[in-house]
Amino acid sequence: MTQQIPPPPSADRIPEPELSGVRNFRDVGGLPTADGRRVRPGRLFRSGHLAHATETDAEFLASLGLHTVFDFRNHADQVLEGPDVELPGVRNVNIPLSDPADGKEFWKMVRDGDVEQLRGILGDGKAAARMTNSYRAIVLDRTAEHSRVLHALAEDSVPALMHCAAGKDRAGLAIAVTLLALGVEREAITADYLESNAPHRRYRVRRGSDAPEARSPEVMELLAPLFDARAAYLDAAFAAIEERWGGVERYLAEGLRLAPETLARLREQLVH
Repeated sequence: MTQQIPPPPSADRIPEPELSGVRNFRDVGGLPTADGRRVRPGRLFRSGHLAHATETDAEFLASLGLHTVFDFRNHADQVLEGPDVELPGVRNVNIPLSDPADGKEFWKMVRDGDVEQLRGILGDGKAAARMTNSYRAIVLDRTAEHSRVLHALAEDSVPALMHCAAGKDRAGLAIAVTLLALGVEREAITADYLESNAPHRRYRVRRGSDAPEARSPEVMELLAPLFDARAAYLDAAFAAIEERWGGVERYLAEGLRLAPETLARLREQLVH
């Protein structure tokens, strides 16, 4: 069962629009920091990919005054879903991060495998273990990418939108890392992350067949760990930071190479 934490206060956030072609969009504004401040509304957004944005969706996104869209998808994602829509005057930056279900062969199995094949690659806790391990790996091995994002935000890249395919894992971790740097309470980071479980936000599971057995209860249960946001996944990433760096301060300074003045600029941009 997916863990739930009460969502953070929605005060100050930009009202959530009804986007028909973009999943999992939200303003990260309003989240509380440990020193009693809050993330500025209208400065940092997250979502799933923008490839299927309708004209109305694009008009709304353009109205946000975005400076930069950070796309964490890899080439295989972009082939599957297509490129993001172009928003006038907005810089698109592609920084591929590891997909928890990386590999064309794995995704082919997710889409087309029968229940026996899915049991083999996902059953007995294998799917959840894959997700947990990938979250740890992204935090430990992708420090250069996360550093690049935070330095950009500190300089000139806000308002910014971060997304991957579903807006849950790679974008979820990039948002979590950013919020750690801003001093946001860990419970609030987890609560924002778990909002990706809302039915209207979830990534639509694609199966290659419309036959009932392709989406049987057992198949969907086997696939669930890949498409859920689970607090245990994010906890694994936080634990990896503690194990490697001994805490958030050293992670920011040594892992992400954030000088004190850069961190101060970042917070000035995104916190009030």
